[in-house]
Amino acid sequence: MRLLFVVESGTDVRLVDGLAERNEVVVFARRIRCGREISQALTTPSQVIAGPASRFLFAAAAAALVLRRRRSYDHVLTQGFGVASVLVNAAARLGGLPATMLVCSPTQAYFRLRRDGVLAWGALRALGAAALGLAGRLNSVLGRQYVVLSPHLARVVAASGTRRPVHVVPIYGVDTDRFVPAGVPRQVVRERLGLPAGGALLFFSSRVAPEKDASTLLEALARLCAEGRDVRLLHRSGGFREFAALAQRHGVGDRVIASDAVHPEDLPASYQASDMCVQASRAEGLGFSVLEALACEVPVVAAAVGGLLDTIMPGETGWTYPVGDAGALACAIAAALDDPAEARRRAAAGRRMVGEKYERRAVFASMQEVLEPPKRTAATR
Repeated sequence: MRLLFVVESGTDVRLVDGLAERNEVVVFARRIRCGREISQALTTPSQVIAGPASRFLFAAAAAALVLRRRRSYDHVLTQGFGVASVLVNAAARLGGLPATMLVCSPTQAYFRLRRDGVLAWGALRALGAAALGLAGRLNSVLGRQYVVLSPHLARVVAASGTRRPVHVVPIYGVDTDRFVPAGVPRQVVRERLGLPAGGALLFFSSRVAPEKDASTLLEALARLCAEGRDVRLLHRSGGFREFAALAQRHGVGDRVIASDAVHPEDLPASYQASDMCVQASRAEGLGFSVLEALACEVPVVAAAVGGLLDTIMPGETGWTYPVGDAGALACAIAAALDDPAEARRRAAAGRRMVGEKYERRAVFASMQEVLEPPKRTAATR
């Protein structure tokens, strides 16, 4: 199938590669200044076209591309449900093309968390929120169907009032052949990566953004260190320099090992070297980091919010804590570190869950069924 994938705010290489394994994919992505349109270099060849950096100019260019090349594509996929999706959905209807909206994050929740630091003027905050709400309602009318990553996001989309089909498909899933338990002692993996052999190592790979709540995690780390615990934090992200500077301000700069994001093929070793993965979020669509950690049978502590509630269940697959509560987060981390047998039990249960619900090949097969439903025969009409 010839698929046009319209990306307004950056996307993950594993998503594009997975789609390209089954389809002929053209990616039309908004140019991101000082950033990446696709997180890493593609493994499966696809054509990538960089559009304007302005959201409104990009949306117009994407709609024009759909109309101009409508005979070149069999399906249009848009990531998000903002302005670009509105115009692309309208263009797809005019051009007679099927279109699907892929919702990966709770956009309005992210906006609410970010706006106070970015838009100081109350009227602008209100205008931005209203624009997002209007875009959601227009897409609920113009769009044909949604794909969302989690039941939580299905509820978010339903709140827009749509009557369109909403499919829960957690793409890009987890490659359970690559994300596996280490098979060797953790210290061996650390030595290979040049990491300290002693002490506890926490893994955190989220970008520095209000919704990812790095400050609460660093405050919890400071509390653990003040208790005399030998704990370090490993951070892999494109914003690692900003994270390292934030750690200095929290007084734990010497307890943080920060580096640029690594290619997904190299990521399992970082989990395998760690005693625990922490997902400190104030809003979350699904949270792939915790799923990748569990696939490696690494225990997880996560904020009790959004899509994380669909996967990290206290007493079963991990530990949770109230959003923004550094003291509770420190206690949860300590509880997991102090009971390694229980941590192993929950992590093993988590790996079974990932294999059953989030395995990469099954996820992309489900996505293909949504994008390219089986043709009806005369007997089924």
